[in-house]
Amino acid sequence: MVAAGKWRSVARWFSGAICASCALAFAAVALAQYPTKPILVVAGFTAGGDADLAARNLAAMMPKYAGQNGVVLNKVGASGAIASEYVKRAVPDGYTMLLARVGSQATLPALKPDLSYKWDDFTFLGLLELNPYVCAVRADSPYKTFAELVDGIRKNPGKLKYSTAGVGTIHEMGPQMVFDIFKLGKDAGIQVPYKGGGDATVALLSGEVDINCTNIGTALSFIKSGQLRAVLTTTPERYKEIPNVPTAKEVGYPQLERIIGWSALYGPPNMDRKLVGYWADVLKKVARDPQWITATERSGSVPRILSPDETARFVKEQFETYDKLGKAIGLVLK
Repeated sequence: MVAAGKWRSVARWFSGAICASCALAFAAVALAQYPTKPILVVAGFTAGGDADLAARNLAAMMPKYAGQNGVVLNKVGASGAIASEYVKRAVPDGYTMLLARVGSQATLPALKPDLSYKWDDFTFLGLLELNPYVCAVRADSPYKTFAELVDGIRKNPGKLKYSTAGVGTIHEMGPQMVFDIFKLGKDAGIQVPYKGGGDATVALLSGEVDINCTNIGTALSFIKSGQLRAVLTTTPERYKEIPNVPTAKEVGYPQLERIIGWSALYGPPNMDRKLVGYWADVLKKVARDPQWITATERSGSVPRILSPDETARFVKEQFETYDKLGKAIGLVLK
């Protein structure tokens, strides 16, 4: 009986080892053949917005560089959290990706303690682009430079109004970082929230507010036409569409570069490292593609593809920026 028991134990171990070996072999074959079907890119915002355009620009490259079609799925709601949660729960087989955005992957995890995911709960595949961020005033404003604007806020505490797309958005975080840098206090200006970035820019044009810090897409045409005056942009280099506008670094406050929109490609947690390498290689090729570069620039963004490790470091810095700023001003999203 003892011998029989030992034999059954050996048999079970041997059977388990065979199953494990088969599973590894199957996974290796699957990776070798990957991809064999279309790749889903989940965007957490409506069609036509920055996230949707970034997702579609990338999906258009997939037949050429991944050999399969990219299919964009817009899962809208909760400032991108619904899409993020959907991808977090997906099988990490390389067929479901997230078009990650600054709001859903950095500001929400930093400012909303009860969020169902953390900033690093995903597999980082690569940063895709930066969305230029500008601070602007009306053309008839007495403030012609960033220094003059800061001086105006200092001399008029709690009086100047700034428009945003809502509490906790980067539209609010830019002015709040300025207030923090210059020790002006979180109530140095009056926030006036609107339903979206476009409405917030229109509010500046109409004279409802004095300042608007926003993604450049909603303000660019008004800046180029001379209706608005941009006092700085947070891009690493001057934005070529408005070359006369200085960068945050040029006006002496490079830390403001952290306030910027961006898109990245994420996978579900625990993706195989070979899949990570596969997509890093795909994105390297996309980064050099004239069609993708043109489409990205046409949408108002700056192409900026980074490796998985560089992306992880970038997003960590982004999270820490909003976490620190949120704590400094006592901002918690419910």
